[in-house]
Amino acid sequence: MSNEKTPELPLWVQDRDIVIAHDEEVQWREGIRPDYSYTNEFLHQESKFQHPEGSLEAIAQNLVRTFEMEASNKSNPQQWLSIVTDKFKMSSNGGQHFTAQEVAQQGTYNLFLGESEHYSSETETFESSFEVFHNAFRNGFLWELTEVLSGPPNVTFKWRHWGTFNGSYKDYAPTGETVEIVGVSIARVTDDLKIEYLEHYFDNNVFLEKLTAGGCPFHSQNQNSH
Repeated sequence: MSNEKTPELPLWVQDRDIVIAHDEEVQWREGIRPDYSYTNEFLHQESKFQHPEGSLEAIAQNLVRTFEMEASNKSNPQQWLSIVTDKFKMSSNGGQHFTAQEVAQQGTYNLFLGESEHYSSETETFESSFEVFHNAFRNGFLWELTEVLSGPPNVTFKWRHWGTFNGSYKDYAPTGETVEIVGVSIARVTDDLKIEYLEHYFDNNVFLEKLTAGGCPFHSQNQNSH
């Protein structure tokens, strides 16, 4: 039974690879479909939860993964299937509300992290912000839902975001350790499970401290070597 397709579920709450395969006339940022096959290997190996297909946990996880994929790879928010584009707003830690267009222009990293000692969204573009973290987490910065606390229309859920810090973060050397963030999000969804509002709560300072606490920065090492 678990292997049977569930055609009654909307496309955007199915596996994100299925969403990607239905890409008729999609404006992909790189001009080609994103390929998650490499990071999927680590996701399958390192995930702590295997939610049953069709469960509320699996549906919510698929929806958020589809949103993240679309925000990262689809340049035109009107083509995002996971949201009600003209109503969508997103916030983190009770801060500013951003529209889908702002998410598409600035990128989720910049909107989530803002200004701090170790990261400045004002000096990063959409492209450079993704390059910074893709370089730090060579095997992917992975995400999974850990628990659903309440169902629609306000789906409240816990999650974990993690990756192996095996590439440099700016001038800071990799530690090879797993960096993990945990948080809680609330997604207000429509009857057909599209996101109208998404709010996240997490400690981004802890995240950045872990990326900069692993010894001397590269530039200090280079100076000491001369």
